[in-house]
Amino acid sequence: MTMTESLRPTPSEIRAYRAENPKMRERDIAAQLGVSEAALVAAECGLTAVRIDADANRFLLRAEELGEVMALTRNESAVHEKIGVYEKITTGEMASIVLGEQIDLRVFPSAWAHAFAVTKTDDSGEARKSLQFFDKWGNAVHKLHLRPASNVAAYDKIVEDFRLDDQSQTFVADASAPAADDKQENVVDVTELRDRWSKMTDTHQFHGLLRKLKIGRRQALQHIGDDFAWRLDPSSIETMMRASAEIELPIMCFVGNRGVIQIHSGPIAKIAPMGPWLNVMDPTFHLHLRTDHIAELWAVRKPTADGHVTSIEALDAKGEMIIQFFGKRKEGFAERPEWRDIAEGLARLDTTVAA
Repeated sequence: MTMTESLRPTPSEIRAYRAENPKMRERDIAAQLGVSEAALVAAECGLTAVRIDADANRFLLRAEELGEVMALTRNESAVHEKIGVYEKITTGEMASIVLGEQIDLRVFPSAWAHAFAVTKTDDSGEARKSLQFFDKWGNAVHKLHLRPASNVAAYDKIVEDFRLDDQSQTFVADASAPAADDKQENVVDVTELRDRWSKMTDTHQFHGLLRKLKIGRRQALQHIGDDFAWRLDPSSIETMMRASAEIELPIMCFVGNRGVIQIHSGPIAKIAPMGPWLNVMDPTFHLHLRTDHIAELWAVRKPTADGHVTSIEALDAKGEMIIQFFGKRKEGFAERPEWRDIAEGLARLDTTVAA
């Protein structure tokens, strides 16, 4: 089946294509058909999917009832999976927080626009239940998958309470284009950038700095100077992971999209490359990273009240963040010297231009 840009498949055509390609990943099917991932799920409404309320805070206030689940957040190049409980939840209009021992999220409710409860039957005949949330363009922002220890009755009650009257199988994406994160057209005032950067007392002030100067992250990294940021060989990301695992160093791994940032805090152990994918396969944390999507890898120093902290940041070809790593630390404490040694010892990319 071949679909053109001008002819979108009907829900029945989507279901037929999925049936013909049962082993294909959903994102690959969506790309092949020229539709969003949400359109794939919507096509199953009345069959294996139910449209539900997408209100992020309403969901968060009920999520702890489910007990142990798997939380999944991804972007185009990285998938972050954590097994645990949604707990220590604080909701807000602009941002909400989940600070569980395992599930650690920063949630941006305005990005959540569509949601579905999905039940799939695996090869063994077992029902796999999930809640899946999408933005207004049909991109996945967050998914929750039930585990053997999950409270299925609580899940069923949430689906019943959140069920919408609209159970249409057609997904209509917002007509507007997503705003670009990087603002490469703006001129960088390097003196002001360095002055504001050097005066930061908390890493969270970085986003305000970018907004104030009306520039993107990549522009800031490219212009700040190598005392604050320097390019790394993209292969250094695996080197960093293995070095951290070898000494059981607790690290923080951030993967996000417009609707959620999901964080792992702790050591990593089982690192398993597979083709372009670099994977972490630990008991409560799985990470899948497309290393071939990394256009730029940076080591970045940001000043804080406790001394500077160092992050490893991978950007894609558009300059958007794929994944970010820090050494785990508590506010009020300096950065772990072991993390700093690993970060500063990674292979730098020679960016000099021959005369």
